[in-house]
This record gives sequence, C-alpha cells and structure tokens, in this order.
Amino acid sequence: MKNQEIIQNIRQRLGIAELNDMQRRMAALDTTGAVTLAAPTGSGKTIAFTIPFLRSLGNPDGRIRGVVIAPSRELVLQIVEVMRPVATDFRVLALYGGHSVEDEVKSLSVTPDIIIATPGRLLDHVKRGNVALGDVVTVVLDEYDKSLELGFADEMKRLVKKMTRARLYILTSATPMAELPDYFPRMKRTDIEVESKEKSGNVMKFRVVSPSRDKLDTLVELLRGMDDTTAIVFVNHRESAERVYERLRREKLPVGLYHGGLQQNERENALEMLANGTTPILVSTDLAARGIDIPVLGAVVHYHLPVNEATWTHRNGRTGRQDADGLVYILATDDDTMPDFVEWDKEIYPARPSEHPITSSRATLYINAGKKEKISRGDIVGFLVAQAGLEPHEIGRISVRDHSALVAIPRDKAAEVLARISPLKIKNTRVKFSLLK
Repeated sequence: MKNQEIIQNIRQRLGIAELNDMQRRMAALDTTGAVTLAAPTGSGKTIAFTIPFLRSLGNPDGRIRGVVIAPSRELVLQIVEVMRPVATDFRVLALYGGHSVEDEVKSLSVTPDIIIATPGRLLDHVKRGNVALGDVVTVVLDEYDKSLELGFADEMKRLVKKMTRARLYILTSATPMAELPDYFPRMKRTDIEVESKEKSGNVMKFRVVSPSRDKLDTLVELLRGMDDTTAIVFVNHRESAERVYERLRREKLPVGLYHGGLQQNERENALEMLANGTTPILVSTDLAARGIDIPVLGAVVHYHLPVNEATWTHRNGRTGRQDADGLVYILATDDDTMPDFVEWDKEIYPARPSEHPITSSRATLYINAGKKEKISRGDIVGFLVAQAGLEPHEIGRISVRDHSALVAIPRDKAAEVLARISPLKIKNTRVKFSLLK
C-alpha cells in the first residue's frame, strides 16, 4: 500500500482528520532499517507504526509478510482494531492466549498477510507448524520494554531469528532504548522520541489525606465526592483488588474488577463495561497501567502508592489523554513516606457527596454468538430496534468477538429488553441473552 492510500483510510475509517507530528515522521521513514519509537500511552503510536508497516509489505502474495508482537492479549486486540480497517489490501489475523486454539488453526488454513500476536501464542503456532515466518519482511515489537518486564525476552529472540528476510524492524516503548537487542542484524537505526506534552491535557494531582491506615472509608468518600466521570483505582496486589472491589460493590458504586488472576473473558468484559459506561469505576492492579486503550478516563486513584517511578508514570498516563483534562488522586496517611517521584499540586480531604455523582445509565447485554456465527454489529442493531423496541440512538457501544457480543443498552430498559428478546433468534440462530453484572 502507498502512503496516500493508508492515510486516506486512517481519515475515512478511523475518523482521524490530521496526523500528529510523530505520525508524520513515521510516515516519512524508509522501509529498511531499525526504528525505535519512544512514545507515551495515548499518543497515537499504533497509527504511527501502522503507516510504514503497511507501506513496507508490498502487494499481497499469499505469504505472511508482516508480524506485530505485543505483550498482552488486550494490546493485540487494540492493534487489530486500528490496523484492520486501514489494511484494506491485507488479511489480518490475531493470535493470543485465552483465545480458542482450534479457531486460530482454522483461521490459519488461509494464510494471512499480517499476524498480530502475543509472543507465547505465536511461538506455539510456529512449533506446531501452523505458521511459517521465513517470508516476513517487517517486524514490530510493540511495548518492547513491557515485553521484557513480563519475561518474554527468549520468545521474542526465537521468533525474530526465524524471520531471516526481515528488513524493517520497529520497536516501541514508553522510554528511549539505549541499545537494540543483540539478536537484531546490524543496520541503520532511526530513533524517534515523543514528549508527553504532545498528548496530554491538563492533569491536576491531589494528595488525599486518610485518617486511618485502612483507606477504604476514605476511598468511598472520595469516589462519592467526584462528579460523574470514569476512574481507575490502582492497587498493588490481586488480593487487595478483590477486597477493594467487594467494598465498593457493597457501597452500591458502579464498579468493575481487573487483574491477571481473572479469566481472559472476564478481563475483556471488565474493560468493555468500563468503556461502555456500565461500570465507570474500575479497580485494577498495574495490569491496567499499560497496554489497554481507554480513550477518555477522567481520573486515576492511587489507592496504594506505586512501587517505582515508571509505574507512577504509566498509571497517570491513563488520564489526561488526547488533550482532555485529567485528575490524579494519591491516598495517603500522615504517617506515609512519600517517594521522591510522587508529587502533587494540592492536599485535600474528601469532600461532601457530589450533586452529580458517578452513576451508570447503561447495562451490558451479553449474546453468546459472534463473528464465527456470522453475527455483525448491523445485525445486532437491526434486531434490537425491530424486536426489543429500542431506538438506534439508545444502543451504545457494541463489541463483537469470535463467539460472543456485548451491547450497551439503557439500564432502565434492560430487564424489559431481556424479557422481550429471550425467546427470539438472531438471523435464524438460537442464542442466549443475559445481562452482565
């Protein structure tokens, strides 16, 4: 694909009128050599590397020509959501853990042009003989530093060594890289670094004083005092996440839970229900600090102090994105020793309950059929309008997966909608409907 076609697709299919400076610089790159892109979360780096990536592949010829490796399932899916609409000439396939291996093997029966995958799952398919990487010309290691933190160094090394014909390597990270991996061939290197100011709005930081070491009461007061928004409450351990989540549920706050001990579908549901407005508060470990795409997040709450400066930066990077303002709250007692990297603009005590508190006007309808059953977003909208009595504007975000779909619908009509559609079929297919909680 040529730059002009790629950029036109970005404008028309992703709704992005103009490229930012980083994306323009990436679009002007040669299609040979090694490129390091150090860019903060929310700066548009996926679009940035998509442009030279697609331009380097040439014409589709029935071989795997491009590979993107990312450290998490969530990031793989987000890259697919950006790249697939732009890569109109290519077949794009996602491979990741927690996904049906059998479905992936069936999809691989027709060779894709582009694979976007987690390191472990891609290497597993290579070992099984399902994937051959010898014809790959372009490799992206997205969030390379995060992949190292998660212990994927050996997998990435083994995969890159199998891509012997690659001539363009793109590595992205949150911070600049001093050296390329030693298993890369020696080649011309281009470094692009993006400052945080390019992507952020105004972020105010507040130290919230808790009178007791158990900060749960203070957290509840803080959340009740916030004007209607979306927020992630960060904790340092899974057990803490469970405890905080259960307390907030008992307080009738619209809250979800996200950590690495949950099943993959539970994690995906939690992120979708945050994005679609069903649970605008999310309690999470640092798994949510990077690698997930939440376009507008109003606030970040540090229930536990971050363990290091990088974690502080990544957590805070969840808010104040795309020129929107953001709020950061640090819960602490007077006895807490604050790390040098933790800074704030003002010290506050939780305020009285807000007149416009965080609420959920949405419920999430679950359908146990998706792409593999030939169910599309259009099918779902048409069905809910015709059979559930909803107006098109009442239907919110729709996420269609391989064997399921999630739909945001009005909370005050959810029970009625479920009762009306439960006996019915979609496209002459018997499915099960339920409401996620």
